[in-house]
Amino acid sequence: MPVTQFRFIHTSDLHLGRQFGNFPETIRGRLVEARHGAIASLAAAARDHGAEHVVVAGDVFDTETPSDQVWRQAVGAMAAEAPTKWWIIPGNHDSLAAESLWEAFRAQAPENVRLLDQPRPAEIEPGVMLLPSPSPNRFPGRDLTEWMAGCSTPEGHLRIGLAHGSIVDFGSEYGDPETIPPDRAATAGLDYLALGDWHGFMRVGERTHYSGTPERDRFKHSGKGACAAVVIPGPGAVPSVTVSATGRFDWSEIKLELTPEQDPVEAFMSAIPRGSTSRRDCLARIVLSGWIRLPRRAELAGTIAAQEPEFGHLELRDDELMIDCMADDLDRIAASGALRIAADALFGESRDDSLGRHERAVASAALRRLYGYAAGSAP
Repeated sequence: MPVTQFRFIHTSDLHLGRQFGNFPETIRGRLVEARHGAIASLAAAARDHGAEHVVVAGDVFDTETPSDQVWRQAVGAMAAEAPTKWWIIPGNHDSLAAESLWEAFRAQAPENVRLLDQPRPAEIEPGVMLLPSPSPNRFPGRDLTEWMAGCSTPEGHLRIGLAHGSIVDFGSEYGDPETIPPDRAATAGLDYLALGDWHGFMRVGERTHYSGTPERDRFKHSGKGACAAVVIPGPGAVPSVTVSATGRFDWSEIKLELTPEQDPVEAFMSAIPRGSTSRRDCLARIVLSGWIRLPRRAELAGTIAAQEPEFGHLELRDDELMIDCMADDLDRIAASGALRIAADALFGESRDDSLGRHERAVASAALRRLYGYAAGSAP
């Protein structure tokens, strides 16, 4: 009997076990734990959506060698969410080349957790066929969805493709052969193609989507992690896809282009999230560019330092920010002598276009520090 409606959650890129070594220790542990918590968040999204199935389009784990603690706790968390059923394919980070991982995973997995390690159709519910494309290794060098076009399934059954990889030029460093064609859903007669690899939600077409990661892990994609809640009314019908928030942490990159006449403190305070409670789960990167007076830069640095403890993580990028100085600004460092010579030299280097961006940024930072010491405040 043809399916009249099928609901499921589409997710990918959980990257369980990621260590976040480029973040301070104060936030690192919380980020690691939030990734594990994404399993419960996805199950909650499934319940809210009235779905019994979660399809995972690759990269459950961050590496092919997660610790026993990471993968066994993941299995336990999914088992605890029964009757929700999990359908998993390996991605490029945790490919089938990790034979010992997946052998142990398969042995421990309960009935509601299914590893799909072969490119062959699986009936996940009467009338619903899942066509999985597990990654055999990190760089397969070919389009892993090609087989779907020649795969036959019973007439009247839904066809849902599940794959991990690039459909446009992002993420692919080894040429076009492994890029998934954007029209794969049409050429393979799929009702829906669930993709993983891109960490933000992306609509490729009405039947093809990237779900994004359920818990953000970088500033490239702003906001909180999410999954795709999908409803397919029936064979051939256009799916309804909505974004369902699952992430705990809110990531934001705030770009401020300043002018010497502008109040930089006011601009900064207007841009950052309000409310100390929400800030604890906020990771913000402030990217400054333009021009700023030296005293104002010192004032802004003090304001940022005062706000930083309220955030889960707050970082400043000011490589593109130019320092504008008046004579009296440098006079405050020293009117003459060795300090003034040093200040003049640093100011000149900070504006010297013949130097690289890094060298100019180092000179600006040294000048700010020198000014801060002279003014009796932190730079």
